[in-house]
Amino acid sequence: MTGTSGSGGAGAAGQGRDSAAGGAGGGAENIRNVVLVGHSGSGKTTLAEALLSHTGAVTRLGRVEDGTTASDFDEVELRQKRSVNLTLLPFVVDGVTVNLLDTPGYADFTGDLRAGLRAADCALFVVSACEGIDGVTRLLWEECAQVGMPRAVVITKIDHGRAEFATVLAECQDAFGEGVAPLYLPTAGGAPGVSGLIGLLSETLYEYSSGKRSTRPVTRGSDREAMAAARDALIEGIITESEDETLMERYLSGEAVDTSVLVADLEKAVARGSFYPVLAVASPLGIGLAELLEVVTQGLPSPLEHPLPPVTSAVDGTPVAGLSCDPDGPLLAEVVKTTSDPYVGRISLVRVFSGTLSPDAVVHVSGHGRVTRGHPDHDDDEKIGALTSPLGKVQRPLSACPAGSVCAVAKLSTAETGDTLSSKEQPLLMEPWSMPEPLLPVAFVARSKADDDKLATALARLVAEDPTMRLEMNAETHQLVLWSMGEAHSDVLLDRLSSRYGVAVDTVSLRVPLRETVGCSARGLGRNVKQTGGHGEFGICHIEVEPLPSGAAGFEFVDKIVGGVVPRQFIPSVEKGVRAQLEAGVLAGYPMTGVRVTLFDGKAHPVDSSDMAFQKAGRAALRDAAEKASPMLLEPVDEVSILVPDDYVGAVMSDLSGRRGRVIGTVPVGIGRTQIRAEVPELEIMRYSIDLRSVSHGTGSFTRGYLRHEPLPSHLSAKVAADSRPD
Repeated sequence: MTGTSGSGGAGAAGQGRDSAAGGAGGGAENIRNVVLVGHSGSGKTTLAEALLSHTGAVTRLGRVEDGTTASDFDEVELRQKRSVNLTLLPFVVDGVTVNLLDTPGYADFTGDLRAGLRAADCALFVVSACEGIDGVTRLLWEECAQVGMPRAVVITKIDHGRAEFATVLAECQDAFGEGVAPLYLPTAGGAPGVSGLIGLLSETLYEYSSGKRSTRPVTRGSDREAMAAARDALIEGIITESEDETLMERYLSGEAVDTSVLVADLEKAVARGSFYPVLAVASPLGIGLAELLEVVTQGLPSPLEHPLPPVTSAVDGTPVAGLSCDPDGPLLAEVVKTTSDPYVGRISLVRVFSGTLSPDAVVHVSGHGRVTRGHPDHDDDEKIGALTSPLGKVQRPLSACPAGSVCAVAKLSTAETGDTLSSKEQPLLMEPWSMPEPLLPVAFVARSKADDDKLATALARLVAEDPTMRLEMNAETHQLVLWSMGEAHSDVLLDRLSSRYGVAVDTVSLRVPLRETVGCSARGLGRNVKQTGGHGEFGICHIEVEPLPSGAAGFEFVDKIVGGVVPRQFIPSVEKGVRAQLEAGVLAGYPMTGVRVTLFDGKAHPVDSSDMAFQKAGRAALRDAAEKASPMLLEPVDEVSILVPDDYVGAVMSDLSGRRGRVIGTVPVGIGRTQIRAEVPELEIMRYSIDLRSVSHGTGSFTRGYLRHEPLPSHLSAKVAADSRPD
């Protein structure tokens, strides 16, 4: 590894389609499941395309700008010229199958990123030599560190005119901590740009100026000086992670350490997730691709070295131990991505952790723990359809998918993203991966009756595909609300309703569930007396309204009728009418709450009084009394917990103040991060997921939960009331 051999040549990707799932050598030791992680524009898709071309998996090198890459084939991706989906791109090199998982770099599509992390055994963090590291990449690194995910860093665009490899390398070392060290250094040739790489362990120059890779000793003085300093730092870093405690002492005493020993220790440290090699790549020129493939195939861990997520029995929830990446073991697989094809139907991207998935086998499908997102718990038996190994949108048939592999399964009708597949005889359930809450609400309606008829089916398919979205029919505002990760995410979802499912929708203004109440007690008269010659209506009632003590919510009805002035059978009618008016509101059309209504007098007619007559009287009485009782609007207030780096605490607190928020307290969390607790009116945070991302440069996150209703300030209340009146 690291330039000690000439490996990295093209593998025969077209030889034997089953090799894409089972490993060219027939076992999990010859599989690498690698996810590309990095911010939008860092060059992940371009790197993936270059690797596919270099290994012969594709015959023509595609470009993001032209919409011709194997990774970006969705209609939305082609229009927006960026990745919005997790894509599997398998290829074979030197007898090893590499399942490359390309992920979106935009924060709105973090669901597909988390799915890629779940399906992979190691991560390649892609960093641009021009833009460097953003806050989101730092957070993703911390997230991988928490689960012990092995990582390596690839610095791309080293051939760009604005590239600053040394600066970006220093940024990586500062952001990612100890254990980050380059294996290669770019070297300039006679023309502007990069002409090759210096292998630090092999002390060899890998020259690309002729268009092909050649090797020669490092001879230029400046190259040797740069190599010497970086090589010493690399060797010391590897030895620090070595399990041989005597190695450092021997090295410091001047003893030469054999390169093979260093390479072996490097591989073990990378697999443990304690050492992070840095590679340099110029994808369009092919520089660094062979070196990267050498590290991927020889230095990154196989599925055998990556522990399985916690597993429980789907029957009684007891923990299940002893499972491993064994093709002959009990079946354990997980749906990491669900898509719908207009012609094929539902396609599930599945990572097999144990056992072997075979076509026509009957498996148990378990999905639990996502009820709050519109995914009810379910346990079903389903027959596996055709298995394929997807290369972008191209599906290549498979005869089986053994442990450690990733494949696509057609027509699993009940399986959703995050579901566990296991045998009928031993139903299992994998612990779900961490998924952020969707916090941007968008209200929408079907454009026509025909669209409305198809909407429910289309929405059910979207929900099954994407666990980071949530649908809600708000019981108070009666609006259909889509909760998403951000504007780009909601735009893609609504676009798919139209382009993929043929359902046109229009977004509408989101209504916040305000409520109404009264500020003091007052009396009102409800008079419903109509005589039209035939059977008339007669119902008169006198009520008193008053606020419930201590701002309590709800409604109380008190009967104080004496002497039968309102017959007993009509008292429930008055209450029914009052309740109907409470629901409709009196000030701005919002439900009333925190009100006690006392019926104390009234009149009835022996012939014309009826249930409906007293219902109408009850409604009129409440309107009359409430208008005299200082009606007011109440707004919902949320408890908000915000997590941001310390550098942005001041900006976030200032922003909260401008939203009528009240900061309750701050608590340090870990190193360099602070949790801010605040109470903020819901009217002020409908788009907070977007605004917080702007204030914190993409590094902030928050959760929210309903706390209580409070009086809306008078100037805002007057505006809402005015807006609610008909023209």
